[in-house]
Amino acid sequence: MKKIILVCLYLLFVTANAQQITVSPAIFQVNEPITITVSFASPTCNEMGTNPSKVYMHSGIGTEANPWATAKGNWGNDDGIGLMNDNGNGTWSITITPSIYFGLTATQQTDATKMGLVFRNANGSQTLKQVPSCSDFFIKVGSFQATLTAPSENSTTIITSGANFNITATNTNGAASYTLKANGTTIDTNASTSSYSFNHTNILSNQSYELSIVQGATTIVKKFAIVVNPNTISQTMPTGLVDGINYNSNDATKATLVLDAPLKDFVYVAGSFNNWQPSSAYAMKKDPSSGKFWLELTGLISGENNTYQYWVVDATPLTNSLSLVKTADPYSTLVLSPYDDPWIPAASYPNMPVYPAGQNFEVSVLKTGQTPYNWHVTNFTKPEKEKLVVYEVLVRDFDAARNYQSLIDRIEYFKSLKINAIELMPVMEFEGNESWGYNTSFHMALDKFYGTSDKLKELIDLYHQNGIAVILDVALNHAFGRNPMVRMWMNDPDGDGFGSPTEENPYFNTVAKHAYNVGEDFNHQSLKTQNYVNRVIKQWIEEYKIDGFRWDLTKGFTQNCTASDGGCTDSYQQDRVDILKKYADYSWSLDPTHYTIFEHLGSDIEEKEWANYKIDETPSKGVMMWGKMTGPYNQLSMGYASESDISRMTSSSHGFVANRLMGYAESHDEERLMYKNVQYGASSGTYNVKDLNTALSRMSAIGAVSLLVPGPKMIWHFGELGWENSIFTCNDNSVNNDFDAISGDCKLDTKPQPQWANNWLGNSNRNKIYNDWAKMITLKTTEPVFLGTPTIASVNSLSVNIKINNSNLPSTQLKDVLIIANFDVVAQNVATGFQYTGTWYNLMDNSAIEVTDVNATLNLPAGEYRIYGNKEASLAIENFEKGNVVRLYPNPVSNYFTLNIAAAKVQVYAISGQLVKSFVPNGNIDFQFGVSDLKAGLYVVKAFDQNGKIQVMKFIKK
Repeated sequence: MKKIILVCLYLLFVTANAQQITVSPAIFQVNEPITITVSFASPTCNEMGTNPSKVYMHSGIGTEANPWATAKGNWGNDDGIGLMNDNGNGTWSITITPSIYFGLTATQQTDATKMGLVFRNANGSQTLKQVPSCSDFFIKVGSFQATLTAPSENSTTIITSGANFNITATNTNGAASYTLKANGTTIDTNASTSSYSFNHTNILSNQSYELSIVQGATTIVKKFAIVVNPNTISQTMPTGLVDGINYNSNDATKATLVLDAPLKDFVYVAGSFNNWQPSSAYAMKKDPSSGKFWLELTGLISGENNTYQYWVVDATPLTNSLSLVKTADPYSTLVLSPYDDPWIPAASYPNMPVYPAGQNFEVSVLKTGQTPYNWHVTNFTKPEKEKLVVYEVLVRDFDAARNYQSLIDRIEYFKSLKINAIELMPVMEFEGNESWGYNTSFHMALDKFYGTSDKLKELIDLYHQNGIAVILDVALNHAFGRNPMVRMWMNDPDGDGFGSPTEENPYFNTVAKHAYNVGEDFNHQSLKTQNYVNRVIKQWIEEYKIDGFRWDLTKGFTQNCTASDGGCTDSYQQDRVDILKKYADYSWSLDPTHYTIFEHLGSDIEEKEWANYKIDETPSKGVMMWGKMTGPYNQLSMGYASESDISRMTSSSHGFVANRLMGYAESHDEERLMYKNVQYGASSGTYNVKDLNTALSRMSAIGAVSLLVPGPKMIWHFGELGWENSIFTCNDNSVNNDFDAISGDCKLDTKPQPQWANNWLGNSNRNKIYNDWAKMITLKTTEPVFLGTPTIASVNSLSVNIKINNSNLPSTQLKDVLIIANFDVVAQNVATGFQYTGTWYNLMDNSAIEVTDVNATLNLPAGEYRIYGNKEASLAIENFEKGNVVRLYPNPVSNYFTLNIAAAKVQVYAISGQLVKSFVPNGNIDFQFGVSDLKAGLYVVKAFDQNGKIQVMKFIKK
């Protein structure tokens, strides 16, 4: 089963499998001691193996409806709470008295009828659950038990209008009192029986039943339902409607829902507007031409949140499929989840709509009369593709608050780094909260863990105001099990509401058609899938003004291969080329300057078809391709010549007509360069790359030989500060990259933020990388020479030589650049090959050298680099941020600083963007700006003159 569900939330009420666990005695009272024994003999639903080193029982006790009402155990902690004893024969046991173990009150003891159990290893990364559904175990408590014999508990039965319905139940321990309610109204009682039967006749509407069985002070409630076939009305759908919610622009009391559900017999809409008890008035009509279901809702209140689900019915389902699936709208733009929402901080998502009580699975939110976001920037001009420097960021791991506000607060950090685009790893509604986001379930909905829709728009608007484009990472190769289009046509033999696609599914393959799949594999040759993808594109471009998409795992967009055939997946596939061009065309039809980026990492033959596609149009298009170069760059940073050839960093080496290779030395998928530097770096004498500061000193050179290569480039967050934590760092700060372990590795675990807690910007070794890269990015984005042609020799060498020429520029301008670097662990005489003799300038400080011999070597210390140009760089100077008119001294600052101008107002900001000090010197040129109370670190100063003009500079507080 394909599920990502937080333990203790979604509960399946089933009995324990005797082969896995035994309880002695089998029938017990809440205040009697019991021994629970668990066996690990079977591998099914067992992540712990046959011989675990430690076993913890995570348990709860409560009622039939909530067996986890009182829970015991601290998930992920090796603290002894729930620790079981090894019996030495593959079984583990624990003896408890439930009333004492759970600390139950007298009322809780009276109400206790069921226990929930899950078994885990010490850190909670491995579990044993019930076969075959891999769900929680449940055991009965007390001598009084009741069984619903017909229908099945929690079942839904489909009937025709006017049919009868028989209900039977039995109980143990003598006679009990039975009360049957339908839609909240009592329809039958029996005061004293141990065998109950009732026939509900002439049923005309949907019924939700509760059968309460009482013996003494104990009450057991059994729930079930019936749905009446409404005999769907065939009626032409109004023109202009699209799948999902269609708001009425003229009447905020109305909205029309559209659902495309081929092979389904009828659909109800249940929601807050009908108290989740839909009558025939909420049976959807069916358009005879398209076959789509539709329904106009009336009587809605403007500005009020409405929640709803579709009840989708197949009267004759395939074997192992459900007759009734209750699902959110596939085209939801906001969904509520009972699995994830309770753990979303109110600070990140204030006033979140409340999940409706008594429902299961995700629900959609509908709200008429919404106030549109007031965009400050409505005509953002995107940076040229060739000049892009993209900062890839996982919102979850960027700052401790883990939300969009963090990125808003850190705008000065990005501005000072000079990047001109950020790429957010997936923010569409994904399963769980602590995720990378690639387990997407609703592609048109924003995941609430990071913040509200308006907060993301505020972020985008702010970044646009500062010239920074916003790109989204989208995972449209696949969807995960909560996706409605999976659930409406799924195999679900255990009836838990989750499963895998059936052969009837019009969107998904039953088995993946490529070798790299996760989740459920979309069939992109399906017109329905194509329509869905286009709607996703349209939503994010038009609603959020997103500037581009990074398409994850584009190798999966073929129907020609199998999961076991990597060779097929990696080779040229015409259907994949065609469909991805089609999606690019649709993006460009909505926004001709939209960035389209493919993570293909495949053959040049296929990639160059996209990179060169419509390159000559105005505006010039062409797909940007992710260019993974981690291996060779890491070899250089560690100090090893083998496999260090970086010539593939150029677009031309791939056969691209224009600069469309988004090359990178690091990404979220690759190990950190700095981690491998300090783990495996080379050494010679006192120079050892494994030394942290030595390793850090080499990262500026990595920036020089990567960022400045013409064409779009990417930075993975905190590479610019030399983050040395492994991407396999676990929640407990250990490192686990064991791909073969039952529990998997820790790649997806939430990471710490030492860069803020330890003030990395105040660390001169890390700050130097940040400032050097910022200068390089400024060169790249402002100097036309970096739109030119690069030449990188195809060699494995620790001496790197890159020549860049822009023949379109006159000789009076900066038109030639030479970059050299020594990645050895000893000083080297590095070959140069200047393009011609004369005066050349170090573009990092504009210092001049005279070149009389173009082939002369230059001695560079280990880990050093030089960037030479035939002319000075206009912005590569010490105070390149805003010019050099205003001077701040001393710098670094101990207690105060002064300025060389008579400022009217001065503001001091933390690098996060927070205003920390404000001064009004009233034109006093001798004013001393006291900062002794500030913590050590990097700060930004804004100085305003009498005319309101602003100069910006930075200082380091010692």
